[in-house]
Amino acid sequence: MARVVVDVMLKPEILDPQGQAVQRALPRLGFAGIADVRQGKRFELEVEGPVDDAALARIHEMAETFLANTVIEDFVVKVESTETAGASS
Repeated sequence: MARVVVDVMLKPEILDPQGQAVQRALPRLGFAGIADVRQGKRFELEVEGPVDDAALARIHEMAETFLANTVIEDFVVKVESTETAGASS
């Protein structure tokens, strides 16, 4: 089984009020030197079977049609880890 991550972020030209609120709060909390904050979403998908080109294409399609609003958001699909059979944690 493998974990595939889809990170969704607002496009750079889209206003991010939540990110701006965090940025304004940081200095008051003692965290100086942060120039910008952008808020996003992270989806972790546990995939059964191999993560081949066909599986990644389906996940890309899922992200484009369901997980992200592509009018205002960009997304990145990446394989984070692959577990080997018989491995224990």
